[in-house]
Amino acid sequence: MAKKNVNGLNQAPGPERPAMNLKRRKRPGENVIQSLLFFAGFFSIFTTLGIVYELGKEAWLFFRLPEVNIWKFLTGTQWQPHINEFGILPLVSATLVTTAIAMLIAIPLGLAAAIYLSEYASKKTRNTLKPALEILAGIPTIVYGYFALTFVTPLLRTIFGSGIVDIYNTGSAGLVMGILILPLIASISEDALNAVPRSLREAAYGLGATKLEVAIKIVLPAALSGIAAAVILGISRAIGETMIVAVAAGAGPNFTLNPFKAAETMTGHIVRISGGDLSYDSIDYNSIFAIGLMLFFMTLTLNIISQRFVRRFREVYE
Repeated sequence: MAKKNVNGLNQAPGPERPAMNLKRRKRPGENVIQSLLFFAGFFSIFTTLGIVYELGKEAWLFFRLPEVNIWKFLTGTQWQPHINEFGILPLVSATLVTTAIAMLIAIPLGLAAAIYLSEYASKKTRNTLKPALEILAGIPTIVYGYFALTFVTPLLRTIFGSGIVDIYNTGSAGLVMGILILPLIASISEDALNAVPRSLREAAYGLGATKLEVAIKIVLPAALSGIAAAVILGISRAIGETMIVAVAAGAGPNFTLNPFKAAETMTGHIVRISGGDLSYDSIDYNSIFAIGLMLFFMTLTLNIISQRFVRRFREVYE
């Protein structure tokens, strides 16, 4: 007997189709991958919390000492723990000087390289130059440090005079640090520029704009959030750099903004002090964690600013 379909029309008899099973199928492989990803995320968060806990716990042992005053710690210009002088400004100033010099090198060169790779270079040229540029990021930082000490410093002493430029100085360390950070800024900025829709470029070309005008006035502002994130990430990388400043910048706290003078950065001081014979729970030992906590808050502040800046200026295209 003929059956009627949903429209009331007769349907020729035939074999009945099996009911479609809409029940979710088991995919054990996906469940395993999801579990591994969850474990990786949980492990990274747990590790971060553990580091912050240990850093804060050891720093608290330093700040609770009667000899330590938090206000003098933040505003003092002498860092000599053996005579109870705990002003961190000499270490902070040296860190900021080397970071500023590094960014003066890395930002313009990295941004120029990113614009060239994104807007001017052919596909073959880009595939050749970008890996070559990123090779700089794979060189050990200790090699950069000795390059700054044995090549850049003698070059600066030849140009400006040996009486002006110290053998150990923050200028050479900052210059070489800028070379180290350059691939980071160039790579992230180039990805941000490539993410700008092609239609914006074509519309500007249709209105008669030149390639330089398109790159500077159209593509660059559209990728501003990504470029800003690259810059702030580069600043965080410069603040946390250790071996270059430990080798080339100097081995003693010095409150100066002169890039030709020797000065010790926060990370360089931690390396120098931790490499000596320090007893556990001594004032010198606990001061290392106080400096590390200061570094943590500096980089955390930069990351928060980066996130807010990216959300504020992010361009969304359909």
